[in-house]
This record gives sequence, structure tokens and C-alpha cells, in this order.
Amino acid sequence: VVVKFPPRKFIPYAYHAIVASLLIFYVAFLKFGAVEGSASDIWMGRAFYIWSSVFNLFVTSLFWGFMADAWRSDQAKRLFGFIGVGGTLGSVTGSAATAELAARLGTANLLLVSGALLEIAVLAVAWFPRYERASKAAPTETGTAGTSDTRGTALGGSVWAGFTHTVRHPYLVGIALFIALFTFGSSFLYFEQSAIVGAAYADRTSRTVVLAKIEFAVQALTVLVQMFFTGRLIRWFGLATALAIVPILSIVGFGALGVTSTFAAIAAFVIARRAGNFALTNPAMEVLFTVVPREDKYKAKSFIETFVYRAGDQAGAWTFAGLVALGLTLTSIAWLAVPVSVIWLLTSVWLARRHAALAKGPARP
Repeated sequence: VVVKFPPRKFIPYAYHAIVASLLIFYVAFLKFGAVEGSASDIWMGRAFYIWSSVFNLFVTSLFWGFMADAWRSDQAKRLFGFIGVGGTLGSVTGSAATAELAARLGTANLLLVSGALLEIAVLAVAWFPRYERASKAAPTETGTAGTSDTRGTALGGSVWAGFTHTVRHPYLVGIALFIALFTFGSSFLYFEQSAIVGAAYADRTSRTVVLAKIEFAVQALTVLVQMFFTGRLIRWFGLATALAIVPILSIVGFGALGVTSTFAAIAAFVIARRAGNFALTNPAMEVLFTVVPREDKYKAKSFIETFVYRAGDQAGAWTFAGLVALGLTLTSIAWLAVPVSVIWLLTSVWLARRHAALAKGPARP
């Protein structure tokens, strides 16, 4: 779709397709999921879980691709943290609204609410200010962009460009490695958390309560940092600092878990890492895409943030399971995550320096 249509058309098309799939699931749940716990209900749930896992990554990547296309690198450093507040507030209010509406409307009917909200998002794309002026673009890792604003035209190119451009150009390879290392470590942390929380809290209710408290702390800290610190930290201390903070936290956190696998240690690490990721790593990583050609902002970016993301996640899950099968303890596995975090740190510093080099040039349109 990116090849044949300009962003202002293919983004709404993508959202319309997502809404259409929600309507299909809505009808399917009404028809096949009426009996809770039945075989058809279970398979519908599995299918929706897989679909939603892909949707969560794709729709976020599409949004941030649009943002990377709309703002210059210097603007992105100032604004992306604050823009991210919308995502955090949406997560908090969405969870609260779901809890309130589920009992009143029924679970299946919530899909209609989601579809309506996505259509409102389409209007936001349509209303977004247009950039019509002609200007030279900054040099990029994958070539020099055109000399005029072409946002009203299709991006063209190959449908395989997302993959081919990523593997051919060091800067995009670096971003892909950054994402893979992040998800690899996140998988390790998830399984460590599951094991430690499961051992500390025997019943499902108490586990649910404590995980909800951790999630609330993550979201509250994220909003605080996004609103007051993210933009300032990136402008004052540079992109390298913003990208490096969570890898450093991961080195310290996994090292602490290697010494003592207590609930206090895992809770503090999870809150710090997840809040740091949402508030600092994500906005800083999106800034990295502001200096690549427009085609890569939508093609390579989507490939990296969906396929590479899930590949790193799966590799981390398989590796953790393999280490457990070999008889390694949680503390031993935590120590093995430390060198992975060190490589992640070095990658983040290299990416920040490469971004600074690519950002030097005439102002982007």
C-alpha cells in the first residue's frame, strides 16, 4: 500500500482495514464465542490474541512513522517525549474505561468502541497540518532525499524495501539490533518476574493485585518523566544519554537479580526499566528515524518494529527456556543478561553518534 499511495491516504486505509477486521471479530465472537469456555470460544480468543499482538506493534509503528515524517530531528527531540504522553494517558484511561464498560456493554461490544476510536484517529491524520514548502532534505544513511516536499505523492519503490534496505545499510541494521537486544532482555525480565512473583504470592488474586500496583507505578512514573524531563534531557544531554539510560539500568538491574532474586529487586527493576523505556527509550528511538529517507520511515521502520521486534522477543523466550532446561537458576540467567545489556548500551551510543552525523545538513521540510 505504501508503494502506491501517499501517507495521507495509506494511513487511513490501514486504519480502515484494522476497523474492518475488528468488525469481523465482533461478528465472529457473537456467533462462535457465545458459550464461554467452548472450543470455538477458546480458538477465537487465541486468534484475537495473535491479531492484537501484531496490531499493537503495527499501529504504533505507523503512527511514529508519520511523526518522524512530519518533524525535523531537532523538533522531534523537543516534542516526541510530550507526544508520548498521549499514549501513556490513553493506556491508563483505556484500561479504566474497559473495566467500567465491560460489565455494561459486554466484552464483544468493546470492539465497536475500539473501532470508533480508531476512526477518530483517522480524522486526526486528515486534520494534521500539511507541509507544502519546498526545501532540501538532510543527507541520510541510505541516500539523499529529494529536493522538494513530496508528501502528496506515493513513496513508490519495492514492496520488499523494508527488508532489503534494513539489511543493506549500517544505520538501519543498528536500529534493528537495538530493538532485538531490547526485546531479548525484556523477555528475560518477563520470565524472571513471573517466577519471582509466582513464588512470593501463591494465589492468583494476590498476584493480580501486586502486578496491578506495579503497572500503576510504571504508568505514573512514565507520565511524570514524559511531561517534565524527556524533552529537556534529550536537548540538554543529547540523544546518546536518552538511549543509554535504560541499558545502564538493565546492566545494574540484571546484576542485582544475579545477586538476589527477591520481590523487592524485581519490582524496582521492572518499574524503572519499563518507565524508562516508555518515557525515554521509545521517544529517543523514534528520533533516530527522522534522518532516514521517507520510504524507510514507513517500510524499514515497520519491518524493524514488527518482524525484528517479535523475532527478538521469541529468541529471548526460547533462550530462557533452554537455559532453564539446562538447569540454570534465575540468578545465573540474570548474570547472562548483563553482557547482552552491555552490547545494547554500546549499540545505543553508536546510533546516537551516527544520527548526529546524519542530522547535520540543510533543514528538512
